[in-house]
Parts: sequence; structure tokens; C-alpha cells
Amino acid sequence: MTDDVRLRRGRGALGFSFFVQGVAFALLVTRIPAIQDRYGISDGLLPAFLAAVPVLAGASSVATEHLVKRVPPSVVLRWAQPLVLLSLLGVGAGGQMWHVAVALGAFGLSVGALDASMNMLGVSLQRAYGRSIMLGFHAAYSLGGILGASAAWAGAHWELNLFVSYLPAVVVLLPMALLGSRRYVDGTAGRGATDGKGTGAGTGAGGFKLLLPLCLVMACAYIGDSTVANWSAKYLQDVLGSSEQMATVPYNVYMVTTLVGRAVGDLGVRRFGAAAVVRAGTLVAAAGFAVVAAAPGAWVGMLGFTLLGIGLCVIVPQTFAAAGRLFPGASDTAVARLNIFNYVGFLIGSPLVGAIGDAWSYRGAMLVPMALVLVTLFQARSFGSEGARYGVRHERRAGDRAVDVGRGGNEV
Repeated sequence: MTDDVRLRRGRGALGFSFFVQGVAFALLVTRIPAIQDRYGISDGLLPAFLAAVPVLAGASSVATEHLVKRVPPSVVLRWAQPLVLLSLLGVGAGGQMWHVAVALGAFGLSVGALDASMNMLGVSLQRAYGRSIMLGFHAAYSLGGILGASAAWAGAHWELNLFVSYLPAVVVLLPMALLGSRRYVDGTAGRGATDGKGTGAGTGAGGFKLLLPLCLVMACAYIGDSTVANWSAKYLQDVLGSSEQMATVPYNVYMVTTLVGRAVGDLGVRRFGAAAVVRAGTLVAAAGFAVVAAAPGAWVGMLGFTLLGIGLCVIVPQTFAAAGRLFPGASDTAVARLNIFNYVGFLIGSPLVGAIGDAWSYRGAMLVPMALVLVTLFQARSFGSEGARYGVRHERRAGDRAVDVGRGGNEV
């Protein structure tokens, strides 16, 4: 098998893995009210259950950093994805509160390993391709999220119990994910390799200091994302006076625009560079929050959430890609550490907006994630200069399909 065919198959298999994760996560989060009702979880106890998932996922991401020094990320992903799907099924299969506690704990632990290993493989494949392809993987995740949310809506509409609602997705996706996992392609320069001076690239305290700006960007991006996921419906209905039916639309619009933005975003990165695309996305996202905060009615609010999807969608994939460029000899370690701040942002975002909304106003609360997202503008240099972007000189050479763009990167 030629390298071109192997890389194409690996790219397709990894894209499908992102898609499956999008389906699984959407099926979980969109049925939280049903989960609460099934197990009799009180409103006071529900935040503890929900917070446990990202906390355990963050711990698992830390563990994955060390695990991939002994086994390839493809092996971690191959077994983490089935565990995510089975734990999702477990959420719907139990009958007592401890059952759902165990299932959600398993989901959190497996999803942390899955998120970290998926993005490790994505970063290494992008390096092998020599051009930006990371946004395409996250577009597959967005597509999965749309389909998962639609399946959850159908389950709720037909009043199916959770187990019956989750079972078709698990039965169909689990064997396909296992089959596709045979085609994952591991990188060769991301597993704690050393630089020319014999020191681990990016693994020491100095290397982690260079990663901190990207960690801040990741946390702020997920604060913005969790604000949309958790507060868009309530905001549209309670603040902007929409109907209950219309209040369900903003998140779907947000997911569709993230899919579209990510589907075309790689082209923008190849032409203009990662830093320029991230700056543009940041400004569009900030404008979206401003429109939401000032909206006189529901339709203008919908416009704001549409802008948020277009702007936020490019930031997270390019943050992972930037970590791979900063630490070409230790990209797996960098991605695992960066992935922790995904969950930090998720934990902070929703409670922060809720607390400010209750104490002041929800319009004012929307300005807080806007200000935090704008932090990305001051860290844009961490995404690389124009000359450091993937594929600039290689894409002008016909036939150059796989190149080592890690050479000449920032080693520490």
C-alpha cells in the first residue's frame, strides 16, 4: 500500500471517529432532562453529576499523556471509542441512581482518553499531509452532533425510553468504529521524542510555559461554546420573548454554522494562515455575542447565534494544530495537556453566565464570554507567523502529498 493511500484511509477513519463522538456526545447532553427524570436526580444534585463528567475527562486526558508514551494513540482511541458508546448505553440501561453515576463516570473517563487521542492523531496526520486538514475532522464532529441531536429529538418526540433511544446508534456505530480503527495512522514524531539537544521537546516546565497561551485560548473558546449550548434556549425564550418551539432553534443553527465554517475553514488556513483565520473567527464570535446581548427580538438574537457558530468553530481545531506546530517532537504530550482546558472552559462557562445573569442580567452576562473570547486576539501570535503555516510552499509543488513540516519548528 502506498503512503498516499494509507494516509487517505487513515484520514477517513479518523474523520469517522470524530463523527461518532459527535453523535454520542449530542445523544447524552440533549437528553439530560430525561436522564434526570429517569433516575430522580434533584435540581440541586444535577450540577454535581454534570460536573463529574468533565472533571473525570480531564483526569483521563492527563493519564493519556503518559499512556501514549508506551502505546500509540491509535490503540488508545481504538478502545476508548467503544467504551464511550457502551457507557452511553449504560446511562439508559440503569434503574437506580448509582447506576447512572457509574455510567457517567465511565463516560467521562473514556471520553477524556478519546478526545486526547483523536486530536493527537489529527495533529500527526496534518503534519504528514503538510497542509491544514484539522478543521475537516472537527466538521465531522459537528455533523455527528447534528445527527445525534436529531436522533435525540426523535426519541423524545416518540417518547422512547433512554435505552431504546440510544441502542440503534450504539448497534450501528460501534462495529463500524472498530472496523475503521484498523486504518488509523500514527505519527512518528509526536511521542515524547527529543530535539537535537537531547531534551524532550515541550515536555519540561519551559515547554509548558509556551503552551499556556494556547491553554488560555482553549478555555475561553469552550466558555463561549458552553454558553451557547446551555443558555441559548433560555435566553431566547426568557429574555427575547420567543416561543418555546423557536427557543430550540439557536443551538441547531449554531451546530449547522460550525459544520459549514469547519468544512471550508481549512481552505482559509491554507491561503491566509492559521493566525489570520483565528483572528477573523475571534472578531466574528465577539460580534455574535454583542448582537445577542443587544438584540431587540428573537430574530436578531438568532443572527447573533449564527455569527457565534461561524466565529467560534475555527478556534479549537486550530489551537490543537498550533500545539502540534509548537512542539513537533512532543505533539502528543502538548495535545493531551491542551485538551484538559477543553473541560476547564466547559466547567466554568455555564455556571459563570448563570451566576452573572441571576445577579445582574442575562444581557450583561453575554458580554463576559465576549470579552473572554477576545483574549484570543492577544494570543494570535501563538498560532504561528504567515511563513510558518502548513503547506505554503509544498502545495505549489505538484505531487508533494506528504511532507515533514515539523522540521524547523519551534523546539524548546
